Amino acid sequence: MLWPDCLNRLKLDIKESNVASWLLPLHAKEEEGTLYLLAPNEIVCGIVNENYHKIIQKHIHDITGDLEHKVTILVGTQVEQKASSLQKAGTKKISETIYQPNIDSNSMKKRTFINYLNKKMSFGNYVEGKSNQLALAASWHVADNIDNDYNPLYIYGGVGLGKTHLMHAIGNQLRLQDPEASVIYLHSEAFVNDMISALRTNSMDKFKEHYRSVDALLIDDIQFFVNKERSQEEFFHTFNILLELNKHIVLTSDTLPRDVKGLTDRLRSRISKGLSVELQPPDLETRVAILRKKSEEAGLHLSNDVAFFIGQRFNTNIRELEGALVKLIATVKLTKTSNITMDVVKHALQDQLISLNSKISIDLIKKAVADFFNIRIADLDSKSRKRALVRPRQLAMVLCKELTQSSLPEIGRNLGNRDHATVIHGNKKMTKLIKEEKNMEEAYRIIKRSLTN
Repeated sequence: MLWPDCLNRLKLDIKESNVASWLLPLHAKEEEGTLYLLAPNEIVCGIVNENYHKIIQKHIHDITGDLEHKVTILVGTQVEQKASSLQKAGTKKISETIYQPNIDSNSMKKRTFINYLNKKMSFGNYVEGKSNQLALAASWHVADNIDNDYNPLYIYGGVGLGKTHLMHAIGNQLRLQDPEASVIYLHSEAFVNDMISALRTNSMDKFKEHYRSVDALLIDDIQFFVNKERSQEEFFHTFNILLELNKHIVLTSDTLPRDVKGLTDRLRSRISKGLSVELQPPDLETRVAILRKKSEEAGLHLSNDVAFFIGQRFNTNIRELEGALVKLIATVKLTKTSNITMDVVKHALQDQLISLNSKISIDLIKKAVADFFNIRIADLDSKSRKRALVRPRQLAMVLCKELTQSSLPEIGRNLGNRDHATVIHGNKKMTKLIKEEKNMEEAYRIIKRSLTN
């Protein structure tokens, strides 16, 4: 058979997911030197014509050895119309079977809902810590399908903190519990592009049906919807219908719904009725736990000194931390190094360490702290022992120790020419206050985020 032979060749050239999504739904029929490929709808037809027609035609020529053998890709109804016009012109009627795609509705549903989930991102390899406990618990709650009172679930936080990982974990868990569940994960930009394509091809009904018949819709980075009124309107209606059907909706962004500028009031209000959970930058213990887990998966052993050194330096987000570990693993394997010493680590990561050091300086930290507490930078350097100045000064010491590679004496010199013992004392006292006092913990978190995002 011509089409099965062609498909076997196409599988060598095209990603498996794309073959399953766009080529397997096609029904083939040969008539008078032409291979008709029947798409189930206009969306599939348009995508195949635009992206795969040429390569299909090439393989058909190679298989048949006939450069005149044509490939025509049409929607079923279009072929029916074509058959009718040919019959009127006195041409032999194309067999009626060619405009009846041999695909049942259930199999089409499975093929239509490409979930785009990354199976490597699961709850099993997500490291729990104080910074992500609430978000992780809420995500498990949604994925376990206990009930749907957290709908939508809105996860927010800075870059590289694990928002996308949690979304994939939710989707994968839902699919694990029900392999037939129609789950779609996509970036908000992809939703917008799909809608634009549907408008261009006059297939908005298909677009609406596609997104409004899922069991779970996971949209990443909704801030991309900002100022795109038509996209927001369409998403709002999709959002409402899915909520009415008690389907899962999970959204992510870099900030709270109320702070996403450019969202329509009704969409912001609708989103805010769900549960919003924050992902914060991971603390040192969580960063070290992530390093240990990832290094063990790679068959690498990190000593305590090495793990804590990397964890202390790469402290802004998980993506940056994992990037450093990937660089270290590659260096160790390529150089066949057996003993991962501190010198090996510093040499392997020297470019990243230099970059980190150049990004955040003591002066930058002092300015951020002074701005937050509405004091002068000179106040941080002063000898004043007023509580209103001592606490910001000690917080600056903590941030300098965490975010720069400066030594304790160097930090002291840049904060009013204080000695390293004063810096140690200030760090110890402020670290305790951050754990015990909510206002100091909030100040620490906000200032650190402003410096690292």
